[in-house]
Amino acid sequence: MQTFTMVLQEIWTSLFMWFFYALIPCLLTDEVAILPAPQNLSVLSTNMKHLLMWSPVTVLGETVYYSVEYQGEYESLYTSHIWIPSSWCSLTEGPECDVTDDITATVPYNLRVRATLGSQTSAWSILKHPFNRNSTILTPPGMEITKDGFHLVIELEDLGPQFEFLVAYWRREPGAEEHVKMVRSGGIPVHLETMEPGAAYCVKAQTFVKAIGRYSAFSQTECVEVQGEAIPLVLALFAFVGFMLILVVVPLFVWKMGRLLQYSCCPVVVLPDTLFYQGARRVFLSTSRSGE
Repeated sequence: MQTFTMVLQEIWTSLFMWFFYALIPCLLTDEVAILPAPQNLSVLSTNMKHLLMWSPVTVLGETVYYSVEYQGEYESLYTSHIWIPSSWCSLTEGPECDVTDDITATVPYNLRVRATLGSQTSAWSILKHPFNRNSTILTPPGMEITKDGFHLVIELEDLGPQFEFLVAYWRREPGAEEHVKMVRSGGIPVHLETMEPGAAYCVKAQTFVKAIGRYSAFSQTECVEVQGEAIPLVLALFAFVGFMLILVVVPLFVWKMGRLLQYSCCPVVVLPDTLFYQGARRVFLSTSRSGE
């Protein structure tokens, strides 16, 4: 009977120890997971700038930090256990992360974030749907239309090296032909057209990103007008100056060329006085002899 009691006690002791050791990981996990995970992950992407955002984890009187990691297509398909830390978001304070430098290809990306407070870390929260940069919202470029003399000039907003711009411009009149020009970069004035006096010209533009093969919508049309009196006044002034130059320069040129030709072809020879008198004396003597 005593032996049976001892065996029963050992069984109960073993069961108790097994239950205790099985419970320890759960207790530790609960202790670590006291810090809640960030919620409501989303990506706001405009003009190829990608911002991962989430609802902040609030702990009264404490500063919570966040870490962000991502998986590209290769990691997702072939090494799903590998996550890469974001370039700019390791223990950042704000509930957002600029992942533009991490999203380098037009493929799906998984993104996740977790909170950290001292030695505590939350569970990872993963973006519900993978993000692909081809879903970015493209907006029309800001543009400034100016007149440089009689030249129509446009300067477009500089959105970065990935952006090109399609510019359409035309003379504002019925049936006018629309011209198109591809501008390779923003922030630089570009000549579009030499304008005619008294005419109005209109311009609109859209962005193009070759990496994703997409255009934005066109911007609002902007028009400029050339005053009709400016060009005739300038032309009249130049015409008057040119006419006066012709009146003075051409006769002078003709006279000068005539003088050069005269000296070159028909030079005037002036005889010395001694030769002139000797020749006259010879003629006189010759005449006298003929009379005798």
